[in-house]
Amino acid sequence: MGKKFTRKTILWSLWTLIVPAGLVVVYNFFPPSVADPWNLMAYILFFVLMSLMPMNINGASTFLVQWVTVALFLKYGIFIEMLVSQLSMFIVLYRSRTNEAQSLRIPFNSLMFFLISLIAGLAFVAAGGQIGSLELSHVILYGLVFQVVSLLSNQIIFQVYDRISGNHSKFFSIDAIWDFVLMLVIFPYAIAMYIFESYIGVAALVLLGVPFFIMTAVLKMYNNSEQVNIDLKKAGAIGHQLATRLETEEVLDQFVVQVAKMFKVEYAYVIDYRDDLQQMLRIYENNKLQPREIKSIPYNKGIAGKVIITNDSYIYDVKSQWQDLITGNLPKDTESLMATPIARNNKTEGVLVLASKKKYAFAKHQLQILEILSTYFAVSLEKAGYMQKVIAKSERCGLTKLYNYRYLDESLESCIKEMNEGRLKQLSLIMMDIDHFKSINDRYGHQSGNDILVQLADILREEIGGEGTIARYGGEEFVVLLTNYSKDLAMLLAENLRKRIEKHEFLIESDLAADREQQIVHITLSIGVSTAPDDSDEGMSLIRNADRALYIGAKQAGRNKVAAYVK
Repeated sequence: MGKKFTRKTILWSLWTLIVPAGLVVVYNFFPPSVADPWNLMAYILFFVLMSLMPMNINGASTFLVQWVTVALFLKYGIFIEMLVSQLSMFIVLYRSRTNEAQSLRIPFNSLMFFLISLIAGLAFVAAGGQIGSLELSHVILYGLVFQVVSLLSNQIIFQVYDRISGNHSKFFSIDAIWDFVLMLVIFPYAIAMYIFESYIGVAALVLLGVPFFIMTAVLKMYNNSEQVNIDLKKAGAIGHQLATRLETEEVLDQFVVQVAKMFKVEYAYVIDYRDDLQQMLRIYENNKLQPREIKSIPYNKGIAGKVIITNDSYIYDVKSQWQDLITGNLPKDTESLMATPIARNNKTEGVLVLASKKKYAFAKHQLQILEILSTYFAVSLEKAGYMQKVIAKSERCGLTKLYNYRYLDESLESCIKEMNEGRLKQLSLIMMDIDHFKSINDRYGHQSGNDILVQLADILREEIGGEGTIARYGGEEFVVLLTNYSKDLAMLLAENLRKRIEKHEFLIESDLAADREQQIVHITLSIGVSTAPDDSDEGMSLIRNADRALYIGAKQAGRNKVAAYVK
């Protein structure tokens, strides 16, 4: 804040010392000669119209006022050109919004325009040019001197300012090259206007200006349509990337990051609408996803609330337009906003909000592109959710909802690979089998047996948590895969499990009893433990070793025991 204040103070001090006094000095040394004020007014009007019609070239707004500037200078001299350039400066600042405060832009640009006019005008005089001359060779030669010096002065002043501000841009940047190319294209028009107007008057401005305005408008429309096509291609590419994601979390992350980059915004938010509340699903700020959490708010609050209620999209160009809707979650430096509903089956299920530090950051066609992207997102999210369900079904036991043998086998091979590559130190496998499970089925019925399996699965989930991978290996057998667990630690975990199961009261309804009353059943487990690389460095061998420990070390020793594999 202090640095900006200092820069503002310096710029305004320099402007106060240089520009007003400089204009007085220039007027005294180079007094203007205006024979027909109406011609001058026509030039100024033409100048203003050109300043109000920017073109988008190389992603930046470009104002094609150079040809009028040269003609104006050649006819009226340096002082008039200075005044009209200052007027143009204010119009350009109004039309081209940036993140920099106007209190900084006005003094800097006014100083820059003044210095460019002064340097180029003095170069013209020093080279031998005469204001009002109609000798073609002189007009072309000295007019070109004025134009080239103007361009070079502009680049030098920008370079000096950037270096003082701590930025280091290239002198011959792509923007500088475009400025030079435009100068070569525009300069003949400037000479033609000056000479033509000198002979036939204001009519020359109409004859040359109208076709130029039409050409500018056509090129602007073409540029806009080209930008729409570019944005549509980008949206299509994002949609294709989303379609390849198989997990909802990946779809969310990919969507918010890619959309923020495409629209070049500092902030992006995906908001879920459910149970009459707004819940922030993703927060993207300053080029990265943020982990911070924001409390849920009522569905009708804030920008997103307005989108949910109206089921419509909105663009806000400046903070004053949306400040009354603020909920306190947007950064203080936010200026422009663009928000659109995320709908599925014609029902709003969320809101996407993009925010920029710049004023007037969004165009109307971008809102339509955003609506297309939101549709891609909703479809991809639904597809990812469906795919996750399909994958879950293929990986899970339908009864216990634990992982199945197929998933266990893949996880085991993956862990063995990590261990062989040095990314995993140890791997322990616990295999469990319910003792006398067949007699339980015979006595109480198979559904009662299933009830016990489901309850046992719940206990295993509760005990193991995120420490390992739990799978139903088959029938009444269960396996727990533990990464970076030594054999002693795995044995301790297995023994705790055995004791808890032994004491637990399993509640069933006997299918074979006449009254089908609830009954309490006790079961026990026989458990085998094997560890890699101590016992083996192969996945299937690890399972066989644990199975051998279970049957020989636990079952044959009387059941309800934990046994470790011994070579």
